[in-house]
Parts: sequence; structure tokens; C-alpha cells
Amino acid sequence: MSNTARVLDFPQPVPQAPSAYWVESLADGTHVLIRPLRPEDREREREFIQRLSPEARRFRFLGTVKDVSPQLLDQLMDVDYQDRMAFVALTHEDGKLVEVGISRYAATEADKQCECAVAVADDWHGRGLSAALMNHLIEEARQNGFEKMVSVDLMDDRRIRDLSAQLGFRAERDPNDSSLVIHNLQL
Repeated sequence: MSNTARVLDFPQPVPQAPSAYWVESLADGTHVLIRPLRPEDREREREFIQRLSPEARRFRFLGTVKDVSPQLLDQLMDVDYQDRMAFVALTHEDGKLVEVGISRYAATEADKQCECAVAVADDWHGRGLSAALMNHLIEEARQNGFEKMVSVDLMDDRRIRDLSAQLGFRAERDPNDSSLVIHNLQL
């Protein structure tokens, strides 16, 4: 018998999604359910990204994304509700629960800083959904101890530029890439 100890590989516990949710009334009077992203939303997330226009995917992912790979989906679904958080906006369409928007943040290497992103289905633009999603995300980041939120966006993304200004983010050009802008919000 060997004197070396065996290390058992136990599965890591899956974080439980907080039970909070909100029913938001948007500018046009429609209602959406906003809640933390859950593991059972995986297929909804894939379908949501696939439904985005090529331009919306380019703005969200800072480049061309034709298909949602399993690796990308794994990364997007990896939330721990503290350092990596996501809120999903859901509505019923033809009796099916459908994702129409998502906001998320992830802690960066900088102390007490997180990077955020938001995406809304093309036919849901102009209703105030991005602002609603971001307001919940900003509040959650504050509650989880973050002091600064940043977003790296394409310079030609007018919607995110307007939303960032509305939410109080400061914009500065990326010193390393003239096609990008960095939005900063002190929490």
C-alpha cells in the first residue's frame, strides 16, 4: 500500500440563485420579469443570442459571433451571484417563456471593480429595458461590495453610449484601441 494520500475530487457546489425578482413596467406599458440568471436558462440564453441581429451581436461581443459555441455558453452561464452576476429579462411569447434581455458583471483583477455588459433583443429596443436591467445590476454590484463598474464598448454603439450617459457613466477613449470606448461608473 502506498504512503501517498489520495485526493478525492468532489464536485463543487452549485451556487443557488437568489430568489429576488421584479416585474418591470416598461415605457410602452409592456411588462417583463427580471430575475437572476439560473442554470435552467441555458437554452433560453443560447436562443436569445441566436435571435440577436449581427450588429447587436457585434456590439455585445465586440466582434463577429455567428454561432453560440458550447464554450461561450458555458462562460455566459458561469455565475456565482457575487463575483459574477447576471440578470435576465423574460416575457411570454406564444405560451413560452422567452429571454428578451440580459445584464451581467464579472469581477476584474482590479480591486473592487467589475466589468459589465447588457444586451436587449432588437425588437425590444427603445422601451427602457436596458436601463431597467442595468439599474438592477448596478444595485447588486454595490451590495456585493464593488466600488467601480466599467464597460468596454465599440465606439459606434450609439445605444450603449446614450444608456451609459443616462446612468452616469463617464466615457473615455481606449488608449490602446481607437475603435473602443471605456465607460466608468463610481458605485
